[in-house]
Amino acid sequence: MRTAKILIVDDEPQLRRVMKAALTKQGYIIGDVRSGEAALEKLREERYDLVILDRNMPGMGGVEACRAIREHSDIGIIMLTVRKAEADRIEALDAGADDYITKPFSMPELLARIRANLRRVPLAPRQGPNVITFDEVQVDLGSHHVSIQGSDIRLTPKQFEVLNYLIANPNVAIPHAKILQTIWGPDYGGEVEYLHVLVNQLRKKIEPDPSKPRYILTEPWFGYRFQPPPGKT
Repeated sequence: MRTAKILIVDDEPQLRRVMKAALTKQGYIIGDVRSGEAALEKLREERYDLVILDRNMPGMGGVEACRAIREHSDIGIIMLTVRKAEADRIEALDAGADDYITKPFSMPELLARIRANLRRVPLAPRQGPNVITFDEVQVDLGSHHVSIQGSDIRLTPKQFEVLNYLIANPNVAIPHAKILQTIWGPDYGGEVEYLHVLVNQLRKKIEPDPSKPRYILTEPWFGYRFQPPPGKT
């Protein structure tokens, strides 16, 4: 198995050193930079599997850097933030982050979040075709490719995994906790805002009218359900 490469982006030298030492000890290959601008340059030069991105940095902050990374990459992103307000956490997720950790954090927590975001969900093989088409949307479950009317739609890994999981269980209401634990791992379950933001992002990308979703339906106070068009189950 290839060793994962992680890029640490934080303007605090001491924190970068601590994280780099701890993650290197775990066998990861680590790169580190001190700014959002340097992170974008680094990602253009080298391939990484995950970015640990500080939210508050001079110059290009973490949210702006996250949006810039998402314009051309589906790499996993964990945002570090000292802010505990729900609006700030949602802003990080809405910018394209897959996860966030509030400072100060413990190293075991960081390592658990890293493992969760590096994993790819081993969903049970789907019976039937590997390419699913509903209306003008085409989802290739094998290549993780999504298109609408032939135009490519970029999804982050977590967005695709959630879509894949819902598609694999059509017309079934799936609880929030079940989706979270399947996609992010057993340590998750209460982070419902993750799903709310991620599903809103998915709807903006694949729904004809995101405000009146046709495919990914909300089950109030419970979870979500994928509703394929008639004849597509």
